[in-house]
Amino acid sequence: MSDTTAMRNITLKLIITLLAMLLYFFGYVSTSVASDNNKKTVLMVVSSYGVDQGKTQPGYEFEEFSKAYQIFKTNGIAVEVASPKGGAVEADEFNPTRPAIAATLADEEVMGQLRNTLSTANVKANKYQGMFIVGGKGAMFDLPKDRALQQLIAHLYEQEHAIAAVCHGPAALVNVKLADGSYLVSGKAINGFTNLEEKLFGKKWSKQFDFLLETKLKERGAHFEHADLMLSHVAIEPNLITGQNPTSTAGTALELVRQLGITPKAYTLDEHDRTFALISQLLVNDTKAKAAYQQNKQQYAAPLIGMYGYYYLEAAASNQQVEGALMLMTLTQSEINNPQLDLAIAKAYQQLGNKHQAKVTLDNIIAQHPERESEKNAALEMMKRL
Repeated sequence: MSDTTAMRNITLKLIITLLAMLLYFFGYVSTSVASDNNKKTVLMVVSSYGVDQGKTQPGYEFEEFSKAYQIFKTNGIAVEVASPKGGAVEADEFNPTRPAIAATLADEEVMGQLRNTLSTANVKANKYQGMFIVGGKGAMFDLPKDRALQQLIAHLYEQEHAIAAVCHGPAALVNVKLADGSYLVSGKAINGFTNLEEKLFGKKWSKQFDFLLETKLKERGAHFEHADLMLSHVAIEPNLITGQNPTSTAGTALELVRQLGITPKAYTLDEHDRTFALISQLLVNDTKAKAAYQQNKQQYAAPLIGMYGYYYLEAAASNQQVEGALMLMTLTQSEINNPQLDLAIAKAYQQLGNKHQAKVTLDNIIAQHPERESEKNAALEMMKRL
C-alpha cells in the first residue's frame, strides 16, 4: 500500500469518526429538546387589584399561590405567572412561617415572576397545557372583567387543556363563553367560595362586589356543589377543576396535575389542612378522629378547631349542626381557655335545651375571668334568660 493510500484511509477513518461523534451529539441534543418539549407548563393567574397587602384594596391569596406552586414544582411542572395588568402584584397579608409560603419566599425564580407578571393580554396560549387561577378577594374585582383572560381560558379549554381555579378564582370563569356561545360553566359541576362563607368571612369587601360568586355561577347554569363551611371540596370535570376555599387548594392543584397526565408525588398536609381534614371527620361523629386528636394534639391547631366550632354555631340551621359545633368547641375548650368561646358553648347548650350545663359554663366564666368585664356582663345577661 502506498503512503498516499494509507493517508487517504486514515483521513477517511477520521472523517467517519467525526461524523459519528456529530451524529451522536446532535442526536443527544435532539433528545434533550424533545424531553424539554414534553415538560408541562402551567400558567398561574393572580389578581392585579391588591394594594398595601390588602388593607386598601384586596389582592390574591399568597398561601393558595404557594401551595399550588410547590405542588407543581414537586411534580416537575414549569410555571409562569400572569395577571390582568402585568407587572408587580400585591398579595393580601399572610403568615410567612407557613411551610409552603416559606418555601416560595425562598424561591427567587418565582418571586421574580411575581414582581414582573405577564399581562394576560400578552400571553401566548400555545405555551401552556394548563391554567391555575388563584383566589383572594381581589379576584372578584378584576378577573371577571378581563376579556383577554376570558379568551385565553376559552381557547385553552377548547384545546382540551385543563383549567383549575380555587376559592374566589372561579370568578374568572363566570363570563367565559365558548365558541358555540354557551357559558363555560353551564351544565357543569362547579365549586367556589360559598355565599355562607362570604357572609361569615367576607364582610370587609363583599358589599363592594358586583356579585356573589355562588349566586353568579348558578345564574350561569353551573351545578354548584360544596362541602360544609370552609372544608375542602373539589368539583371535577374533564379539563375543569374548581375548589371551594383556601383549604381546597392542594386538592385542586393535585387534580390539575392528574389531568395533565402526571401521577402526583405524595403530598403531606400541613398543620392547617390536617386540622381541617380532622374537623371534617369529627363532624360526621368519627370516634377514631376524636381519638386521633386526643393522642396527637401537637399535630393539630386547637385554636382552629375551636374557632371553626364558633363560626359553625353561627351558621347552624339544625340541632345536629349545633351539636357538631358544641362538640368541636368543648373538645378544645381547655386548650384555648377563652371566655368568648365559653360564651358560645353556653349558647349552644341553651339552644339544645340543656339549661343546667349552660349555667355551669356561665358560672365558670364569671369565676375564672373576673377581669373580662364584657364577657362577664354577657354571661350575667344570658343567665337571666335561662
